[in-house]
Amino acid sequence: MPVLVVTGVAREAKLAAGPGVVTVCSGGSPERLRTLLARQDPRGITAVISFGIAGGLNPALETGHVVVADAIISPDFRRMTDRSLADALIRALSEVARVKLLRATVAGAEIALVDPRSKSAARAQTGAAVVDMESHIASDYADAHELPFGAVRVVCDPASDSLPPLVNEALNEDGSISYKGVFRSLSREPEQILDLLKLARTSHTAFGVLGRAGKVLKAAFAKA
Repeated sequence: MPVLVVTGVAREAKLAAGPGVVTVCSGGSPERLRTLLARQDPRGITAVISFGIAGGLNPALETGHVVVADAIISPDFRRMTDRSLADALIRALSEVARVKLLRATVAGAEIALVDPRSKSAARAQTGAAVVDMESHIASDYADAHELPFGAVRVVCDPASDSLPPLVNEALNEDGSISYKGVFRSLSREPEQILDLLKLARTSHTAFGVLGRAGKVLKAAFAKA
């Protein structure tokens, strides 16, 4: 029976897709993700996993660090992940060469945290290592249907990095890149090009690690 993998962008879903996997992609919208999951039949699903890149909150974490969640925290709850599933994810991911792997808390946010100040505030409030916009919603779905839940997130932008404002316009509903949205934002605020170039470098590294992690996890799911 398949694992339900929840992602934010189409590239993450593509890296996760394979035998034994059903993917859901939010396209960067928490409300859209809630709608998609409400339509997802939980029967036959063995577990729910949040999978993708994340923003760093812990200043010690660098681009490419892999976090397996031991808990998910949001403004509404703090919920432990399934320990057996987390252990299995750690074992599988330990096979990925040259990866920095840790178990830590993941924070869920309704909007992207785009600057060091907002990341620092979230770190002080939650104690989380990383933040994303899908894990807390996926955790709610798993909890509602009494399914094991886990999360694997790769740091893209460290705690000290700013994201360009265009990240809020950069995705289509299916999670693909909206080049129209990117260029529209750049035309309004051309000075964000430097942060965009830095994000291009960090995302290249993060997605490289995520792809290697995805291969290992897909092999494990196919055997399950």
